[in-house]
Amino acid sequence: MNKKELSNPVFIISLIIVGAMAIWSVAGNESFAAVANICFGVLTSDFAWLYLIAMLVFFFFMAWCAFGKFGKIRLGADDSRPEFKNFTWFGLLFGCGMGVGLVFWGVAEPLTHYLYPQAGTGIEAATPGAADFALSSFFMHWGILPWANYAVVGLALAYFMYRKNKKGLISVMLVPLIGEDRANGWLGKLIDIIAVFATVAAVVTSLGLGVIQINTGMNYMLGVPNTLTVQILIIAIITVIYTASAVSGIEKGMKIISDTNLYIAIGLMIACFLIGPMVADLNGLTQGIGNYIRDFFSVSLGISGYDADANSWVGSWRVFYWAWFIAWAPFVGVFVAKISKGRTIREFVLGVALVPAIASCVWGAIMGNLGINLVEIGRMTIEAAQQAVADPSAGLFVILQQYSVFGIPVGQILCFVALVSLLFFFITSANSGVYVLSMLTSEGNLNPSNFKKILWGIIIAVVCIGLLMAGGGGSGALKPLQTISLVAAFPFILVMFAICGSFKKTLAQEETKTLEKERIEELKSLLQTEKVEA
Repeated sequence: MNKKELSNPVFIISLIIVGAMAIWSVAGNESFAAVANICFGVLTSDFAWLYLIAMLVFFFFMAWCAFGKFGKIRLGADDSRPEFKNFTWFGLLFGCGMGVGLVFWGVAEPLTHYLYPQAGTGIEAATPGAADFALSSFFMHWGILPWANYAVVGLALAYFMYRKNKKGLISVMLVPLIGEDRANGWLGKLIDIIAVFATVAAVVTSLGLGVIQINTGMNYMLGVPNTLTVQILIIAIITVIYTASAVSGIEKGMKIISDTNLYIAIGLMIACFLIGPMVADLNGLTQGIGNYIRDFFSVSLGISGYDADANSWVGSWRVFYWAWFIAWAPFVGVFVAKISKGRTIREFVLGVALVPAIASCVWGAIMGNLGINLVEIGRMTIEAAQQAVADPSAGLFVILQQYSVFGIPVGQILCFVALVSLLFFFITSANSGVYVLSMLTSEGNLNPSNFKKILWGIIIAVVCIGLLMAGGGGSGALKPLQTISLVAAFPFILVMFAICGSFKKTLAQEETKTLEKERIEELKSLLQTEKVEA
């Protein structure tokens, strides 16, 4: 790495901020946790409305981009074509965009909503109506809104990188709005630093959840102690793996891991469908999507002016998810932009927003019904189900172990497969994060140095350990992990609004240039015709 990279202010300042946070979380974990609790309360109670509005705005903007007159524009030269096949492309974006979270919450979240539906809705717990509410809520949280949010950053950046030959930086997308000088000056640097911080927070949050669940799975299957010490050891081992795969590059190690991971996840989902309540899965998917579409706008903006109990549910679930996904937007957006050269705007939006959303809903219907079905048919008491979701990291393994086929405990086998899938999703998310952080702190270099990748791989691990320590390890670590995403996402909401405005302005300019070019060609053709006739 040369001196210019070392003196990069985005790299230096980001390193200082993240390093200070890591030191604080480790050395003063009690004060860190206290401040985290205060921030969590303020952001989820006073600014929930902003998160809800923002996600709906991003959805409308992506729909306009995909189905408007700019949908056929390619992310690159007009004759460029995609570098990755669709399967690999979906695997890469799905792994970095949702993987760990879907495995962590796929069983636990629907079962939790089934047992504890939102206050003020009039839905009675542990009833068929609660089951419908559980799946509809899961579809809302993991459906098209978060993916549209990712697409905002990914689409705009891919356009600027491959069609305008610009650097892979968040600030680059705002040049049409704030000008070249400001984008290259302190304002642009500040925006890039915010993106780095949000990315670190998003990756660390997901990895923290993944480590907790991996440890829980090992405890259930192998009797490994579920302690902070074991979690730190897991992080240390996997850090070596995800850093090495990031160093190997997207076309090699990352591609192989992503493809393998997708096969394992699909296999796990099919197996769970076959041993689970197949008819209930299909009915639940159909009903859930119907409710999702019917109530889309009212639920998307569902916040009460006075019902504190209902808003508490919204803050703990929906606002946390929206903050988490917004914090993920620079990370996933940059990575998806990197792998999407040559695709049209319409193809990009449908591929990034619609296809993964459908896959997430199918996953939720199958995995979510595993737990709900046990209560509905009487094989598990409500008390036992409540105990299963008391620690969300344990829900997947507790529920899977209840299933067998002809007396064969296939649930045990599926627990092992789920653990392997979780490990692969963990690695896929982490190596994508390392790659993106290296890009953002290397002036947008699409091929950052291995030194940067190794450094960010270590930093992510240290911050993750710090946050787990702040929460005491285990399920108690969820609160600081959730809060760091909320705090990081808050300023980035404004950045994403600016990206929407800037990209819209750029597309309008491209339309004007295209019309001028077509007019010139028409005049040339007309003059040529007149010349021939003369």
